[in-house]
Amino acid sequence: MSELGIFLIVGLLVLLALGVPIAFTLGILTVGGLWLADVDLVMLAQRVLAGTNVSSLLAIPGFILAGDLMSAGGLSRRLVRFAAALLGHLSGGLSMATVAAGTFFGAISGSAPATTAAVGSVMIDEMEKRGYSRGYGAALATAVGPIGQMIPPSIPMVVWAVLAEESVSKLFVAGVIPGLLAAAGFVLVSYIYAKRNKIPTDRRASARELWDAVREGFWALLAPVVILGGIYGGVFTPTEASMVGVLYGLIVGLFVYRDLKLSDLPELLLRSMRTTAVIMFIIAMAYGFAWLMAAEQIPTQITAALLSVSDNPVVIILLLNLLLLLLGAVMDNISAMVILSSVLTAIGTQIGMEPIQLGAMVVINFAVGMATPPVGYSLFVGASVSGLRLETVARHLWPSLLVLLGVILAVAFIPPVTTWLPEVLVSRGG
Repeated sequence: MSELGIFLIVGLLVLLALGVPIAFTLGILTVGGLWLADVDLVMLAQRVLAGTNVSSLLAIPGFILAGDLMSAGGLSRRLVRFAAALLGHLSGGLSMATVAAGTFFGAISGSAPATTAAVGSVMIDEMEKRGYSRGYGAALATAVGPIGQMIPPSIPMVVWAVLAEESVSKLFVAGVIPGLLAAAGFVLVSYIYAKRNKIPTDRRASARELWDAVREGFWALLAPVVILGGIYGGVFTPTEASMVGVLYGLIVGLFVYRDLKLSDLPELLLRSMRTTAVIMFIIAMAYGFAWLMAAEQIPTQITAALLSVSDNPVVIILLLNLLLLLLGAVMDNISAMVILSSVLTAIGTQIGMEPIQLGAMVVINFAVGMATPPVGYSLFVGASVSGLRLETVARHLWPSLLVLLGVILAVAFIPPVTTWLPEVLVSRGG
């Protein structure tokens, strides 16, 4: 490896260890690398502009704002009420309702931290009142968060589609079955926990109560149908769908549920702008860094080193998943995807993995990283909304993490888990 390559790799590790924000880390290293290589710094500006000048990335601010509007507009609270009315009478029913509400909200927001915040802020207190430990409730809300990045409209799926030049629609659909598998696993964990801890069940909701919950939650339940049905029905593109989601959340929040006030909009817009700015800044800097690494042929060298360990595809896939899990636990997922995209696609090609399967595997691994220490964003959110220490929440996470690891293995070694549905819904639908 060249001196410049060593500078980039070592510099990345050192600056991350020192706690320098990832965007600044990538920017500093790119500027330093260009200076060492005696390349005009104008090249950095060109790469940054090239990295952000991709139309598919316009879906990101749209889905972020749509998720914020729907959360503030009362959609998450009504989803929770509907799920509780439907499942509350079962053993572990309230815990199952948390999983169901998180899955539904994930199909609205596309964000792991947003899903954890929306569900956890409502359900953790309720679960504690019904006999669940607060740590378990916080851990479940944390674990449910990553489903928001598996199922559409997943923001990381959009980013990977742009990086790998794959269909956004196909990648969206590829995450549906893994997301449902994760939800089913969490339901099983909920049932076992309730039985072992003798959690009392609620009375079965009457037909009237169930109807009231359906009627009140109708517009919230309709949101994923409108957004996803429009995409796969060919009515609008994923980018257009994000704007439809914004309009839908605005109308429902202001005029149907009336939980949203015009006076709330400036703060919501500012919050969404901050989140979008952070993501886009990371992407821009990461593109410059990734270009410099590619110029030094570092991805090729890493690929060759990994493939030299074994020629067995099973071993390589296991090593790849281990690498992704470790990186997801210590690094922002979007920047990691941008930096490693060329390496991962090269490895995927070498071992004959379907591009859609590879993309889903990468995104889901990094989604799981959102719930794992030390820097999992959903873990921080779960600890924040519950008022518990990070270590306490992490200690209750292990059953849910086993479920998520099982999903990763299914995605990695059973191709139809991620490829069958895109072939059926997207390829045939045009």
